[in-house]
Amino acid sequence: MATAERFLSALPHCRLLQMRVHHADSQGMTLVLPYSANIVGNPQTGAIHGGALTTLMDTTCGMATLCALAEFEVCPTLDLRIDYMHSAKAGQDIYGYAQCYRVTRDVIFTRGMAYQDDPGQPIAQVVGTFMRLGKGVKGGLNFGKRLKEPGQ
Repeated sequence: MATAERFLSALPHCRLLQMRVHHADSQGMTLVLPYSANIVGNPQTGAIHGGALTTLMDTTCGMATLCALAEFEVCPTLDLRIDYMHSAKAGQDIYGYAQCYRVTRDVIFTRGMAYQDDPGQPIAQVVGTFMRLGKGVKGGLNFGKRLKEPGQ
């Protein structure tokens, strides 16, 4: 859980959204996106903007890789599909849950959901794939350049 909290706090957009780790174990990851007037997409209903929900689910699925791997690896998103089931209720936090259901040498497969009161009534369902870059790869300003350099 401490590793997940450190990882989440290192992502500026997640800090801006005030996302926090709700639960993390070997089975999966649950993050919370607190309700805020700053992320409302429909002022008439108070529903949270789909972009904030997408950020929650991409981050949750990506962080679920922390639960499945023995050591930290940089795993960028390859593909993310979100099926929106219904709008979120205004004034309530949204929970994002994800788990890894398959880990290969190169790709990690995840699935999850966003919900509020009841996980049985998801706001959205999600599946995502994440590329394993290995333990030696670090992020940073020259990240892309280092990937292109031969011999590394």
